[in-house]
Amino acid sequence: MSGTERTRRFEAAVLPHLDAAYNLARWLLRDEQSAQDVVQEAYLRAFRFFDGFRGDEDARPWLLSIVRNSCFTWLRERGRDHVEFDEERDSDQRDPAFYEATDGPERLLERKLERAQVNAAIATLTPLFREVLILRELEALSYDEIAQVVGIPVGTVMSRLSRARSMLRTALAAADKED
Repeated sequence: MSGTERTRRFEAAVLPHLDAAYNLARWLLRDEQSAQDVVQEAYLRAFRFFDGFRGDEDARPWLLSIVRNSCFTWLRERGRDHVEFDEERDSDQRDPAFYEATDGPERLLERKLERAQVNAAIATLTPLFREVLILRELEALSYDEIAQVVGIPVGTVMSRLSRARSMLRTALAAADKED
């Protein structure tokens, strides 16, 4: 296969998943710039090893597993497994989909506070629980796809997801009591 054909196949299979790759990296690393750097490195690795990818399967889990591994390598190299939540940096207030055209100022503030509270609660989870929650709830991957990305059995995915949801509920309930 020519270099041009390989590049074309890579772009067709992998580039559509750039947003999912960035979303996973941002949630695992909790830093936009680091997430961009890690995703770029992950895409370079994916391109380098693209010949090993079987074209008959979905590239999304394959790519997300590379992104996940790149994130954990980045965290390990820096001696970090947890990054603090920063409301200004981590809130989705800049996302136009966050706002409804009919929302008044009170509702906008309420939604901003709710989103910040959920983001802060997710940020309290360890990366192992955060990743399965993000892959399932935000990226809508199946249990089988998550198992493929994370490299664990489906039963472990279900167990981690259940525990992550429970920890998230507990964190949100504690935040409600503080208000």
